[in-house]
Amino acid sequence: MSTTTARDLTSPASAKASQARPRRGLRGNATLNFWLFTGPFLIGLVIFVFVPIGWSLWLSFFDARFTVTPSNFIGFDNYRTVLTDPNFTGSLVTFTVFAAFIVPTTWALSLGLALLVHRLTFMRAFFRSVFFLPTACSYVAASLIWKMSIFNGVRFGLANTVLGWFGVDQVAWLANPSPPWYWLVIVTLRLWLQAGFYMILFLAALQNIPSELYEAAAIDGARPGWQTFRYITLPQLRATSTAVILLLLVAAYQAFDEFFNLMGKATWGQPPLVILYKTAIGVNQDYGQGSAGAVVLTLLICIVTLFQGKIMGFGRGEESK
Repeated sequence: MSTTTARDLTSPASAKASQARPRRGLRGNATLNFWLFTGPFLIGLVIFVFVPIGWSLWLSFFDARFTVTPSNFIGFDNYRTVLTDPNFTGSLVTFTVFAAFIVPTTWALSLGLALLVHRLTFMRAFFRSVFFLPTACSYVAASLIWKMSIFNGVRFGLANTVLGWFGVDQVAWLANPSPPWYWLVIVTLRLWLQAGFYMILFLAALQNIPSELYEAAAIDGARPGWQTFRYITLPQLRATSTAVILLLLVAAYQAFDEFFNLMGKATWGQPPLVILYKTAIGVNQDYGQGSAGAVVLTLLICIVTLFQGKIMGFGRGEESK
């Protein structure tokens, strides 16, 4: 009896001692585990992102034609050349207008798709997958399909075949800048590729809206439809809408693949990245001037993004909104 009592009294103390004993090895070293998991990603981020950005900034102050290790320092001459180039400055203005159109259009389409899929009571997963599937398609592959099958400019193309049913003559979609039908080709391609991704973001935000808000609104007499969307749904999507708009703005100024593959050697409607690509990688191989243009474009994206975030209240707390 005494043996059992002593064993019972000492067992809690030994259990506490074993719990207080620090773990050894990898499981007990949180700092080591952190660096083991994040170290490879940080190394890749430094090598493939930070180092090229710093190298590009350094090249922009040198005469770096046909070399990436220049020695002739020229200061801000590359920036003066880029900012006085009518092709580059005109491209910035054109794509500012393009961003002002494509951003709200993609936002509205993705939000509309999210609302439709969210209201479905059957086959919701199927339609969600169908609308999201184009996101997995390559921009290059989609551009070639749009160029060679849908808007190829001959009467056998899908777009001209549909127009022919209504007695409309065939249209050279990508051959001439006047009228600028090529914008229709690019915009439809962008909407098809991007709307599904942002639809998923809006769907996640819609699922996080408490149902009690709609119930309280119904009790107060709010009619389902436009009133609940305007006064409940849309305000609850403020943070997601801000993030989507910022992502769309950055993506609009970084457009490259579809324009490069659709327009080819055409000189009209080229985005800034295509011009910088031809300057730095093309015949000129002027890495200094191309780097200066990249820095200017990066600063423009940052300014537009910060301005848009300031308007939308990005980063402010709920109490300050």
